Amino acid sequence: MRIATWNVNSLRSRIDRVERFLERHDIDVLALQETKAREDQLPLMGLQSLGYDVAAAGTNQWNGVAIISRVGLDEVTVGFPGQPQWGDPAESEARALGATCGGVRLWSLYVPNGRKVDDPHYLYKLDWLGRLREAAGDWLGKDTALVGDWNIAPLDEDVFDMSQFAKSTHVTPRERAAFQAFVDDGYVDVVRPHTPGPDVYTYWDYYRQRFERNRGLRIDFVLGSPSLAARVTAASIDREERAGVGASDHAPVIVDLADA
Repeated sequence: MRIATWNVNSLRSRIDRVERFLERHDIDVLALQETKAREDQLPLMGLQSLGYDVAAAGTNQWNGVAIISRVGLDEVTVGFPGQPQWGDPAESEARALGATCGGVRLWSLYVPNGRKVDDPHYLYKLDWLGRLREAAGDWLGKDTALVGDWNIAPLDEDVFDMSQFAKSTHVTPRERAAFQAFVDDGYVDVVRPHTPGPDVYTYWDYYRQRFERNRGLRIDFVLGSPSLAARVTAASIDREERAGVGASDHAPVIVDLADA
């Protein structure tokens, strides 16, 4: 089975790219983040004609997650137990969507950005990750994949220039410790062994030709439970999907799984 994750930065704007990506790589399950739409606003006819079912959670223009699957889409869950809320009035944002696809319990995750270290959103991000870790501890005994845009660069090699992020989010010790906690619990970054750094990224800002100069960040991950990690046979980052007019600022991450 082949699974993938991609922060698409507006599904409505990039539906043609998504459809071509699914066909080009023969993807079975695709988790999307930052879809920026309600489910009833999504252009699904093309995906359905290709044999995919879609589960989605989102609002008009912010956040949004989806799972596209041709191997089953069961036990769909919006949000994880204990997911913290944000806003005034406070509400659960569309940042987590789970489903069982081909026997794998997959979660499409769009971790809060954090904005700035002194912003309340930073504390919300840390709380969100902590609550996710608590919930994810109960999923370690199954074939589980925590996939998506984590908005964290866990290692210095995941950043094109650490000196430019000295006072920024994504690289602070508390964020990195929150990511490492999942690894300490038993989840495995199943992509890194197949895409060793340095200079391997999944995100390039549109600013100042960052992509063309390979000035990126590695912030999109597939973390697998031990049993799922044992099934991984290959993994890659489709860097070329970031190229060209109308591309998302993230590249898709692809993982191949052997049959259970």
